[in-house]
Amino acid sequence: MTITLAMTCACAALLPLAHAARPRLDKLATTGTLDVCIWPEYYGISFRNPKSGTVAGLDVEMARELASQLGVRLNLVDSSFARFIGDLENERCDVAMMAVGITAERSERLAFTTPYLRSDIHAVTMRNSSRIKRWEDIDRDGVRVGVTAGTYQEGLMSKRLRHADLVVVQAPASRESELEAGRIDVFMSDYPFTRKMIDNHDWVKIIDPPGAYFPVDYAYALRKGDPAWLARLDAFLARTRADGTLRSIATRYALDPIVIDPRQRLP
Repeated sequence: MTITLAMTCACAALLPLAHAARPRLDKLATTGTLDVCIWPEYYGISFRNPKSGTVAGLDVEMARELASQLGVRLNLVDSSFARFIGDLENERCDVAMMAVGITAERSERLAFTTPYLRSDIHAVTMRNSSRIKRWEDIDRDGVRVGVTAGTYQEGLMSKRLRHADLVVVQAPASRESELEAGRIDVFMSDYPFTRKMIDNHDWVKIIDPPGAYFPVDYAYALRKGDPAWLARLDAFLARTRADGTLRSIATRYALDPIVIDPRQRLP
């Protein structure tokens, strides 16, 4: 009897460990719903049209493809770069599919899939700006440089700027509205967001860095401690890259120039 009890206890003790090894996949099987965090202001990635309310972009379509392959429903969860880490840790979503830049700070709290996009920093200013004509004009005394709160550009520019003033733009304000109102002189962004500015505003000027400034790999983010879910997401990315789905969707949103070739490495 003693042996039987010991074996029963040992087996019972293993049950939580078995469950903990794949919590997201078990949750998907139980609920039949994939909860995906997006930033609905991310043009070309996960942008909600303010008139129609529809959400479109590379990662929205990739999320639909993932849900289809998993055989579950898709639920898009509004988030932001200021909130998404907490949303993942508090299980508001299973994965953040919003072109999340991989940084050392974020990697301390999150796990990342294989990267699928890579973007450098770009500057956006007014076409008629008398102050910002070229990249070298950005870090000068009196220049106000805008970044969105929570983005990796915030941390980067706080370290890189030596003379200009950094302005952190908090929602519901936006970088473009602050620029148009004259409260900032230029704002820093990535390749996808510059497409929004070019497509929707005739008063903007995009300034590219003269060389590699700070190229960042983008991936999907998830809570740490779930290797089975990470492996499933990596397998999904490998399959959609191999069969051309990823690049085909990216091309529809003019993002194919930043799709990562698996053979590429950061400079």
